[in-house]
Amino acid sequence: MPKGKASERNKRYPGEFKQKVVEHMRSDNMSYRETGRQYGVNHNVVMSWDRIYQEEGVTGLLEERRGRAIKTDGVKKGRKPKIEKTAEKDLIAENQRLRMEIDYLKKLNALVQERQHQERKSKQSGN
Repeated sequence: MPKGKASERNKRYPGEFKQKVVEHMRSDNMSYRETGRQYGVNHNVVMSWDRIYQEEGVTGLLEERRGRAIKTDGVKKGRKPKIEKTAEKDLIAENQRLRMEIDYLKKLNALVQERQHQERKSKQSGN
């Protein structure tokens, strides 16, 4: 294995850097490869950070994930257990429903304001 690849694999990044990379990628709708090139990080690493960010949020990126299980109490270091797929699907569906509801309420509010504006106009022209 080339020397550069081994050092890349063992490189540690601060949680704030990971957060910056993922949030920049999401805000600018960049691909994993584009983001990796821009920040000098392998795209697979960016992909894993994005997955952790989706599942656990910013706190997941700040957490150290290296190391073995502690033998005395058997508690394993690292990532929290993944949420069940059904729970994840339910959350995604609820999120989509809430977004649609927000869009509906925005449109309804715009229509109500337009009607009020029309009524004010007709009252002013009637006087």
